[in-house]
Amino acid sequence: MNLFRQLIVVVVIGVAATAVWLGLGPMFSAAETATPNGKRDSAAAVLVQSVTDGVERIRVEAVGNARASLSATLFPATAGEVQAINFTSDQPVSRGDVLVELDRETEQLAVELAQVRVADAERIFRRLQSLIKSGATAQSSLDDARTNLEAARIEQKRSEVALADRFVVAPFSGRIGLTELDVGDRIDPETEIATLDDRSTLLVRFDVPEVLLGRVAIGDPVAVTPWASNGDETTGRVSDVGSRVSEQTRTFTVRAAIPNETDSLRPGMSFRVVLDVEGARYPKVPEIAIQWGGEGSFVWAIQDGTAQRIPVLIVQRQQAEVLVDGAIEPGTPVVIEGLHRMRPGSKVEIIAEDGSPEPAIPARLEGTGS
Repeated sequence: MNLFRQLIVVVVIGVAATAVWLGLGPMFSAAETATPNGKRDSAAAVLVQSVTDGVERIRVEAVGNARASLSATLFPATAGEVQAINFTSDQPVSRGDVLVELDRETEQLAVELAQVRVADAERIFRRLQSLIKSGATAQSSLDDARTNLEAARIEQKRSEVALADRFVVAPFSGRIGLTELDVGDRIDPETEIATLDDRSTLLVRFDVPEVLLGRVAIGDPVAVTPWASNGDETTGRVSDVGSRVSEQTRTFTVRAAIPNETDSLRPGMSFRVVLDVEGARYPKVPEIAIQWGGEGSFVWAIQDGTAQRIPVLIVQRQQAEVLVDGAIEPGTPVVIEGLHRMRPGSKVEIIAEDGSPEPAIPARLEGTGS
């Protein structure tokens, strides 16, 4: 009797289990797909991220040398003896300031003599003008007087220029450098007096590889750091780009304007120059989406609800993302988690970051009529 009851209990449990399976089976098999061998294969749950686009960034590091935005080496216009030196080393001067005075007695006398001759020529010309109205003199005499007056005036201007050349003046505002001259020295046009620099802005010159020709533009930001400093960085802008490529170094020259309001930098200093150049645009994917196989790198992209293997070439890594070159467009979802279950053409179920399916599809129970 006990054995008969046990058989009945087993049969009842089997019938109940069959009913439950028939009722709930569609729900558990909703995510299954048929494989070529006739077996059932569940959809792979994956986490994806959309492809974006990014710009290739190329960093150029070079050694640059600085010069002042305006720089001149001063020489006298004529020979003479130094009578006065009106500056000291590193003194600020303004345009037109007299820096050096030469002996000028002869030139001063020449100016005075020219003034006398001009005054005499003007007096003769005015007298002949009054006489010609009455017919007391010929027109040719008046013409000669006019010529003499003009010649006297030219001679006066020439003497004034010669006198001005006895003074060496600042051609622009800036800082004057050292001089080896002393009062009483005899100098000539080949004697260097001093250097004058406007260092409110420095021009840093450096070389860039020819492969970046056309990518460096005026106005691009440049960061420079003096080699001799403790790491203080200054930002400037590209001001000039060279017009040719050196055959020896395969580089072209770039100059950047660096502000120097604090006057802490000097012409002739060397700098570490950093220039970031923008290149072409490429699709950008998360670094964890990149996979490797026998044929190189690839990503798993989701197209029409299935996984597709897309070969890509790595262009550049940018922090946690990678620029790639391949047949993939911005906006395409790529798998970043669940990669171990990927097969070409396999169905996928996209999971949101909170762990829920995306989009959520309610299960449909067989026999409920819903």
